[in-house]
Amino acid sequence: VQLQACGGGLVQAGGSLRVSCAASGRTFSSLVMGWFRQAPGKEREFVARISSGGSTIYADSVKGRFTISRDNAKNTVYLQMNSLKPEDTAAYYCAARRERVGTYEYWGQGTEVTVSS
Repeated sequence: VQLQACGGGLVQAGGSLRVSCAASGRTFSSLVMGWFRQAPGKEREFVARISSGGSTIYADSVKGRFTISRDNAKNTVYLQMNSLKPEDTAAYYCAARRERVGTYEYWGQGTEVTVSS
């Protein structure tokens, strides 16, 4: 599976941004898709995931502000980010795994999101 993330950029606090991740190489619809982020000097952290059936889980820090979704016809997963805060500044990475595998097997390159105060 190859993953290609895009859509990052610079946005003011309180603004919105949507990042996307296109997948190729395997049956996208059967995969669990996740978003992670890594801020400068910090460890990578989980942001959100969506199962093959569409169920979602979010980190507490983004719950109510971020929405993960998927379009299986386009082999793409999205992360809609609203009410952005400076602490959301990070490189955002998409990842994929099979449903019954505990760890993410495939990773894309990061897309940078910078939120100015």
